[in-house]
Amino acid sequence: MESRLVIYNTLTRQKERFEPIHAPNVGMYVCGPTVYGDPHLGHARPAITFDLVFRYLQHLGYKVRYVRNITDVGHLEHDADEGEDKIAKKARLEQLEPMEIAQHYTNRYHDAMDALGCLRPSIEPHATGHIIEQQQLVRQIMDNGFAYISNGSVYFDIEAYNKKHKYGILSGRSQENVKDASRELDGVGE
Repeated sequence: MESRLVIYNTLTRQKERFEPIHAPNVGMYVCGPTVYGDPHLGHARPAITFDLVFRYLQHLGYKVRYVRNITDVGHLEHDADEGEDKIAKKARLEQLEPMEIAQHYTNRYHDAMDALGCLRPSIEPHATGHIIEQQQLVRQIMDNGFAYISNGSVYFDIEAYNKKHKYGILSGRSQENVKDASRELDGVGE
């Protein structure tokens, strides 16, 4: 199958003909919603965008596995990664169990995206179903020397990573750019 799709490759900074790694199969992973409130325009934009990509890849004859996650735990209320989990807080306020909140707003999200005519993904894993794998991945990152623990939290070590790999190669940002653009967060000393 010859691809008629041309995409921008962020790594090479050039437009290139799309070539799947394992043609005719294509994998597509999209970050989905954190389900603690009603869906909004910010949820609709990626759903519509990736629905178009999904449909177009299928139109071209590819067998597409479209994966979109549901974040149903672990999203803290402050940018500084502190405070209460958003779903737990909503559950406390509504006097429900956290999974009741997650299920209710997952259903509301699905209903809204269905109303927009978006196709459902092939697979929709929930964060709570993969906590062990997430912990294993963090342990692997730490074992490789690219993370450290401070005050009970795990932080990615940009300097250690940059010694072996080029940090920011996709974003085009250097380690110095990241430091220059960083900001003070109340209550965060690390």
